[in-house]
Order: sequence, then structure tokens, then C-alpha cells
Amino acid sequence: MNNTTEQQNYKILYFSFIWHAFFLALTMSMLDLNTVFPSLVSELTKSKFIFGMLYSIMLGVPLVFNIIFSHYLKSFKYKKKFLLIGIYLRSFSFLGMAFFTYKFGALHPNLTLYSFFIWVFLFSISAGFAGISYADIMAKTLDSKRRTELYAVKQFFGSFAAFLGGFAISKIFSSSSYGYPLNYSISLTIGFIGLFIASLGFLLIKEPPSEVKHIENDTFISYLKNVPKILKEDKRFRKFIIVENLASFSIMILPFYMIFAKDIFNIDNSYIGKYLIFQIIGTIFSNFIWVFIAKKFNSKTIIKICIMLGGLIPIAAILLSKLGPDYFIILFILIGFIISGRRVGFEPYLLDIAPSDKRTEYLGINGTLNIFIVILPILGGTFIDLIGYYFTFIMVTFAMITALVLLNAKD
Repeated sequence: MNNTTEQQNYKILYFSFIWHAFFLALTMSMLDLNTVFPSLVSELTKSKFIFGMLYSIMLGVPLVFNIIFSHYLKSFKYKKKFLLIGIYLRSFSFLGMAFFTYKFGALHPNLTLYSFFIWVFLFSISAGFAGISYADIMAKTLDSKRRTELYAVKQFFGSFAAFLGGFAISKIFSSSSYGYPLNYSISLTIGFIGLFIASLGFLLIKEPPSEVKHIENDTFISYLKNVPKILKEDKRFRKFIIVENLASFSIMILPFYMIFAKDIFNIDNSYIGKYLIFQIIGTIFSNFIWVFIAKKFNSKTIIKICIMLGGLIPIAAILLSKLGPDYFIILFILIGFIISGRRVGFEPYLLDIAPSDKRTEYLGINGTLNIFIVILPILGGTFIDLIGYYFTFIMVTFAMITALVLLNAKD
């Protein structure tokens, strides 16, 4: 392949991934997991435990099923069709949530809430199916350095799209013309449309075949039995799984900051858009920092900084709660930093340490063994219901300190 053709292929790949990142970010701002989604659920129930269950499904289901998906997908040379199927299913889950919210949200909140367990499950399981395919396609089309740089670049464009989405959310939720439940139904419908548009970028990619090894008696049980062997032989991978589990404490607490603000300050829905915009500002500004670090250092350095931020944010929440709702903007700027940093750091580092012929297995094993992200939102909601926000926030800080110490330990 000559240099001109190679450069053209890279341009197409970059355009496809950036196109998807742009419209996916615009879409996800319509159901932002740290502002819009917590606020919507709080309209349906005051139980932090139930919200924790929904959030666990949202984050945990893709991971729990990852080892099943990875076993199934590893026998296919081409995975683009599975990526597209996952995106389309996720899109329809937006439409389902929009319909039930509009039709039953005001008069039958419990019915709407129960339906969310179905739609959020579909939203999450399709994300897991698509996520492994997405990571595998990126890993086999771009080398390590180009991947890390692309993660940072697409994060920048995605942040810009999310910024536009934040203004749309601010307009929808501050307008007297769009009261509950119409406001949430509009945002979810936009998400439905946006995901379809996002998928179009992948139609341009000419996917190279994956390396497929045919193993006799390669059953799912034999596949599971091989997991302990992989973990025993690869110390870096084993430590990465432990660190990511501990780092999940910072992810667990993120959506509760919005509920915390509503409980402490008794704010109205106009703050949903305001906090979301400043969260996105933090994401955009931090991208310049992550791009610099990605070029000068590596993805592991980004992970270290994210973990430190994850430990500082809960303390900042406690301090800022004494000053008023407008000062809480600072917290959401910091949340923007950690959200973008995790995207640029964790998955690229995993792709760096995973052998090419076992990449799909590593993605699946890591996802399924990242069990803390499944149970922590439920525990977080339970802790907050029983002993309050402050103790839970401090617990998160201690968990992040532990993760940072472990990450810095020699392999």
C-alpha cells in the first residue's frame, strides 16, 4: 500500500470515528447520565435505591454480558454489522423511553419507572454488544499512538457536539412551553434520531478481517475456564482490572451530585441545562490537556490524573455545598475533566496491553470482571438513603487513594 492510499484510508477512518463521536455525544447529552437522567428519575421516584438500580443497569449490564459477547464475537472476522445492530437497538430504546415518558410520565409515574428497567436494559446490553465491536475495529485499523491521539481528537469534537446538546437541553428545560413530561420526551426523541445519524459514519469503513483462531471444543465453559489462566499469566492486565474496579467508585457517585444539588439547594429544572453546559465546558477544556499528555506521555498517565480528580471531586462537593447552587458549577466543570479523561485513558491503555490475538477476550474479561461498577450505584444509593451524602463522598475519596497507590506500584 503506497503512502497516498494509506493517508486516504486514515482520513476515512478518522472521519468515520469523529462523525460517530460527534453525533453520539450530541445524542448522549439528551440523556446525560449526570444531569438529565438523574433529574428524570427523580421526577418518577424519590428513592435513591431505585435510582441506583437503574444506574447499575445502565453502566453494569454491558460489562456483565461482555464475556458472553466476546466469546461469541471472537469467531467472526468482521464485526461492523454487530456494531451497527447495537447502535440501532440503542436508538430504539431512546424512542421507547420517550414514548412512555410522554404518555404515562405525569399520571402513571410508576408504570413509566417500571418500563425504564426494560428500556435501560436494552439501551445497556446493546451498548455492550456494540462496544466490543467498536474497540476491535479501532484496534485493528490504527496503531497504538494513532489510537490514543484519535481518542483525544474525537473527544474534542464530541465535546463540541455535547456543548451544542447542552444548549439544546438548556433551551428545552428553561422554556415554559415545554413542561414535564414533554421536555424529557423531546430530548429523548432527539437522542433517537441522533444515534441513527451517528451510525452512518461506519458505513464508510472498509473493515479488515480479524485474526481468528479455530480451537477444538471451544465451548463457552472452556472459554470461562481459560480466564483464570490469562489473569495469572498477565500481571499488568490483572492489576488493571483491580485498579479500574476501585476507580469505579468515582463513576458510581457522579449522577448523585445532581440529586445532591436538588436536595440541598432545592433548585428548579433550569439548573439541569446550566450544570450540563459547564460539565461540557470542563470536558472541552480538558481535551487540550489530554491531547498534550497523550502526545508527551501515555494513557497510563491520564489514568493517574483521572483517579486523583476522582478523589478530589467528592471533597469539593462537600465544600461547595456550603456556598450555594451557582458555586456548584465548579463541581460540574471538574466532572467534565474526569469524564473525558477516562475515555482517553482507560480503554486505550487496555488496548495497549492486550495481545492482538486475544484482544476480544481481554475486552470481554475486563468488562465482566469490572463488577464494582455493577453493584456500586445500588450501594451508593443505599448508603445515601441510610447515612447521608457526606459519609458516602468521603468513602469514595478513600477508594480513589487506594486505586492510585496500587496503580503506582511496580508490576
